[in-house]
Amino acid sequence: MYVYRDRFGQVIYVGKARDLRRRMSSYFQPARAARADAKLRSLINSIDDWSFQVVRNEDEALILESRLIKEYAPYYNILMRDDKRYPLLRTDPRELYPTLKLARFRRDDGALYFGPFPQSSALRATMEFLLAHFGLRACRDSEPNEETRKRCLKRIVRDCCAPCTGAVSPEAYRERYEQALAVLNGDISGVLEAAREKMTAAAAAQRYEKAAACRDIIVNIESVFAHRNRSFDRPELPRVPAGRAAAEELQRDLGLPRYPETVICFDNSNLLGTLAVSSMVVFRDGKPDRSSYRRFRVRTVEGADDFATMKEVLTRHFSRLLAEGGKLPDLTVIDGGKGQLSAAISALVALRCPAIPVIGLAKREEEVFLPGQTEPVRLDRHGAALRLLQALRDESHRFAITYHRQLRLKALEQSRLDEIPGIGPVRKKQLLQRFGSVRAIRRATAEELAAGVPGLGLAAAERVLAELNPDGGTGGTSGRN
Repeated sequence: MYVYRDRFGQVIYVGKARDLRRRMSSYFQPARAARADAKLRSLINSIDDWSFQVVRNEDEALILESRLIKEYAPYYNILMRDDKRYPLLRTDPRELYPTLKLARFRRDDGALYFGPFPQSSALRATMEFLLAHFGLRACRDSEPNEETRKRCLKRIVRDCCAPCTGAVSPEAYRERYEQALAVLNGDISGVLEAAREKMTAAAAAQRYEKAAACRDIIVNIESVFAHRNRSFDRPELPRVPAGRAAAEELQRDLGLPRYPETVICFDNSNLLGTLAVSSMVVFRDGKPDRSSYRRFRVRTVEGADDFATMKEVLTRHFSRLLAEGGKLPDLTVIDGGKGQLSAAISALVALRCPAIPVIGLAKREEEVFLPGQTEPVRLDRHGAALRLLQALRDESHRFAITYHRQLRLKALEQSRLDEIPGIGPVRKKQLLQRFGSVRAIRRATAEELAAGVPGLGLAAAERVLAELNPDGGTGGTSGRN
């Protein structure tokens, strides 16, 4: 499950995917941003933050998606915004002759509820099988009598133990009911064995329709009940922890000399050493102050040198801050371990910056490195202090990645078409929209280019192909002699 938020922290989209990397990358491809419908483009442009939750199977993903959509009503989710709910199984053990029923709402009525179950048709068939297998009543009367029996069809097909006639005592009926409850709680081995025996016997007697029905029941029981967590509830979405309380806990855990009202965090991003950037995010009283965020295009570092990049960025930021007489942060967090922390310290020492707390946060084990200490500090994994540091680190990483992506997309926009005289931005856009890529344009004929872009003209099309194919080759054959 993944959740997108806008810059105000509002949930704007909830989705699910088996391959999260592939799904996420599909949103941010240049072609998708250019050709997608207006709604998808609006969603992409509105995304400011995202989080995800791992679930164990498709059923849990469907259930969690439904609950999140109903709770947050994301603007860009168009499915399941109505009153549709996955069905539940309801049973009331307080009744004299309890049975199983379908329900859409979980009410505070003292009954037992199981589910929800996304596969409603499989659930209905499974419930009917369990009622027949254990001989439980299917009528609406909690205490059936002779009048109930007159309206009952189960007495004809003999799928009910007939408590309405007194054929079974409440105690004997209760034993059947407890066996059915065991199945609802995950003990399905007994009913599966019984269903397989019926299927085998029916197949041996060449009653293939009944054998197929038993096979479907086996599949339904396994899909509905196997490997399910009956008490599955929606986990809390990752959020920035409670502001001031988290900052106070961070001060205690790290022994900071003063309350960390202003905390900044740096992170780097590059692609194989190219388009190297860095970000700085600011939290005040444990909450993001997005107006104070800064981003840096690395100037002096060549290649993927994270230490040198960190040193350059901190030198630029703090030299400007000291020159302008700005307020120094109460805590500086470096995304990285000992190496990145040492680079940051050396930059501050070279600037003769007043002593300020600086720490490094290593991602692998979530270890906190302090200057002058060889062993890292391990904060409580469930504590607000570590969650605050993680929120800082994740936000700085997101901000750096966003800037890096913007630069990468801008670089991708540059193409061979920019070098062709007479082909301006409008013609370039029309050619790329019509043919999709420079490679496809190169393979086209002059006539196809002229026909595909109104107003281009045959002469201009030939000039485009001549520039793109300097060796004289073209992808098609021109109709001109």
